[in-house]
Amino acid sequence: MILPIIAFGDPVLRKECEDVEEKEANWKTLVENMWETMYNARGVGLAAPQVGKAKRIFLVDSKQIEEDLDGEEGIKQVFINAEIIEETGEEWSYNEGCLSIPHVREDVSRLEKIKIQFYDEAFNFHEREFEGVSARIIQHEYDHIEGVLFTDHLKPLKKRMLKKKLDDISKGKVQTDYVMRFPAAKKKR
Repeated sequence: MILPIIAFGDPVLRKECEDVEEKEANWKTLVENMWETMYNARGVGLAAPQVGKAKRIFLVDSKQIEEDLDGEEGIKQVFINAEIIEETGEEWSYNEGCLSIPHVREDVSRLEKIKIQFYDEAFNFHEREFEGVSARIIQHEYDHIEGVLFTDHLKPLKKRMLKKKLDDISKGKVQTDYVMRFPAAKKKR
């Protein structure tokens, strides 16, 4: 089932998310719905807060943009109860966007390599390293489960320049080709 994407300004996007218990009801259905929602919105990553759930779940599919990965192999992965344990390498800028902040893209600097611990959709534990664009998508989605948005990484002047656009998004004054839920207007588009 396609879920509405939660727009900038909704408090759920600022919550530090709770761990998922394997025996918890409905998390597998949530993951299935998140995949469907992400693909419907043409995203490469989606975190549970973006569909209104303050749970430590996010998904990444960088395989669909492998031609942009500069030789890097893409990943398709569910991350449950993820913890980034190390970030290393050179800091590099990349133009990021977010389904919860439509029509806003900005350069964000992040370190190029990460080591992360997580459970997959079968609740098997993993500790893996990622780099490049896949690492960046993971860092972006990981930020979501920590209550951080990519705009938080911008310089104060850039944030001030985006204020009106962000206010308009929170009020539902934006057009998208996917269903959104807006905090102020409670409109769907």
